Amino acid sequence: MAATVEYLPTIKEMPVSERPRERLQAYGAGALSTGELIAILLRTGMEGQSAVNIGSRLLKDFGLAGLARCSFDQLVNEKGLGPAKAAQLQAAFELGRRLLTAAPDERTQIRCPADAANLVLSEMSVLQQEHLCILLLDTKNRVTGPRREIYVGSLNTSLIRVGELFRPAIHANCAAIIVVHNV
Repeated sequence: MAATVEYLPTIKEMPVSERPRERLQAYGAGALSTGELIAILLRTGMEGQSAVNIGSRLLKDFGLAGLARCSFDQLVNEKGLGPAKAAQLQAAFELGRRLLTAAPDERTQIRCPADAANLVLSEMSVLQQEHLCILLLDTKNRVTGPRREIYVGSLNTSLIRVGELFRPAIHANCAAIIVVHNV
């Protein structure tokens, strides 16, 4: 019995209207799948696999959060990725994280627990160990800067002295803190 060979077209062989870059230009980034967005970052595929195929495989193997957690060496060891593509992926994930903490003149105001959760969720959801952090707030409950990591625990626990929790808040002369942790 002969093995079936799946034909995977290259991006150049796709109709122009189906190519990721052209679709992004015509319809915006929101119209693309996550695999297609990764393909745009990768730029090129490899023999037998388009960038879209590689992006989809990476998502299937790691998930988006897992891909964001991958070390440079892990990425380089993936079929179809070399140092340049691994660097491009890590740079894109880091830019996404930095965007969430940018614009100090437009500081986020915390009005409910969901506001605090939304602020740290993308960064902290990819961490593999227990992390205990604080958010420092001014008198109007606006976040004064990036989250401050207080303690990194084991897989699922964190033990900390209360004094360590409040030290950064006292040094920054902030009006309030919010304690956050993953897991």
